[in-house]
Amino acid sequence: MSLTLQQALNITQGAFEAGITLKTAPLTVAVLDSGGKLVSLQRQDGSSMLRPDIATAKAWGALALGCSSRKLAQDAEIRPAFISAINVLAQGNLVPVPGGLLIKTETNQIIGAVGISGDLSDLDEKCALEGILHAKLYSLDT
Repeated sequence: MSLTLQQALNITQGAFEAGITLKTAPLTVAVLDSGGKLVSLQRQDGSSMLRPDIATAKAWGALALGCSSRKLAQDAEIRPAFISAINVLAQGNLVPVPGGLLIKTETNQIIGAVGISGDLSDLDEKCALEGILHAKLYSLDT
């Protein structure tokens, strides 16, 4: 199974709805397929210009290393040289802070990742999870 455009849009809709409920700053949502290719990138009005790159990098890092960007942030604290080296290999496309989650099916197949940027990283991550659940999909972190 692969991530569809409709699923990506549903994730984005759920994330934006969560952002409204949580009263976040304007969010940007990037949804990637399992190969790391962009399926959907949506920005709320007022989202700043670097947010698409940050959101995409959060999702890409989760896919590249098979874990949430929160886990990457924890690894960066414990093993900063390792994460720095990985980021060099990734050509700077890794943002090790919360807000990037893997997307999986009910059979645990990873079909993509979502990355969100715009507010505090913990709120970005909460909106990402809500988006995944809104699309009736799962995350390895749920």
